Amino acid sequence: MTNRPNGTLCTGVTSDLSRRAFEHREGLYEGFTKRYGLTRLVWYERFDDIRDAIQRERNMKHWRRAWKARLILDMNPDWRDLYEELAR
Repeated sequence: MTNRPNGTLCTGVTSDLSRRAFEHREGLYEGFTKRYGLTRLVWYERFDDIRDAIQRERNMKHWRRAWKARLILDMNPDWRDLYEELAR
């Protein structure tokens, strides 16, 4: 999640991406994403096993910002909000 192209980034794990992205967009819960207005889903990966997703998140939390930005640029060079694609 981010607030704008090249803005603040937040990485997380969920079993229901559509629901969680909606919660961030609507600011339903206090925390980092609400405080910084992180409402745009600009990148995601899907995993069959939640343990793999959790490990990926743990690894990414230690990555440099440039590495995360490269993942976003490879999937979504315009930093579009991908939330609407989830409903398709």
